[in-house]
Amino acid sequence: MNYKLYLGRISGIKLFVHWTFLLLIGWVVYSDVRSGLDVESILWSVGFVFTIFGCVTLHELGHSLMAQRYHIRTRDITLLPIGGVASLESIPEKPKEELMVALAGPAVNVMIAIILFPFIYMSQSPEVFEGLGGISHSNFLASLLSVNISLVVFNMIPAFPMDGGRVLRALLGFKLNHAKATTIAARIGQAIAVIFVVVGFYGNSFLIFFKGFEATVWYGLMGPSKMPPAMVARMNEDINKVLAMPDVQEKMEQYGAEDGGGST
Repeated sequence: MNYKLYLGRISGIKLFVHWTFLLLIGWVVYSDVRSGLDVESILWSVGFVFTIFGCVTLHELGHSLMAQRYHIRTRDITLLPIGGVASLESIPEKPKEELMVALAGPAVNVMIAIILFPFIYMSQSPEVFEGLGGISHSNFLASLLSVNISLVVFNMIPAFPMDGGRVLRALLGFKLNHAKATTIAARIGQAIAVIFVVVGFYGNSFLIFFKGFEATVWYGLMGPSKMPPAMVARMNEDINKVLAMPDVQEKMEQYGAEDGGGST
């Protein structure tokens, strides 16, 4: 069963939206109706959600187009209620390349924020930064600016599968081999994932809890059999790339000679 709706292609990259995105729209409309908002306010809220996901799409395109510069194809981009996923066919081999690909997404959100700021500043409206919880024409751009800044800060936290985890691994890779850099980044990410789960649960923050849970599953704490297929595929890509590194193969051959030399 296909759970994704095909939206089209951008620069040769297939763009999909997962069907659960409709649940998000339904939840927004339901919440606004229960709050007693009128039709115009509900339309502003729904429009804001679509605009956010436009920014998320640009974020993922930033990763994908930067990867293309290093001859790495992107199979597709899938939009989910909690963000987007760009499915790269492989991970960059060199630390500099991985660093650039990882930073490209947040850099797009920084550029969006920079573009929005002059328009917000020129509006000179005292209501611009008031009541960001309710979306209207007076605070639409300010709320969008706030979201893009939040995306940058949140994604740069050094925990897989967020961009910050890949940035950390790339930086470590300048001094260490890929396998060692991955191990250190993974251990740091595990600790952060557990903190996210605890803070999100007790702080009633669904997004923080989910990201912590996602990262926890990513590291296999819940077992590979319970991981979503897309996450398993992405994790396997990283693992296979590490195993293909010359220094890792050399170590494996050494261990094989030591452990298997006398076997029958």
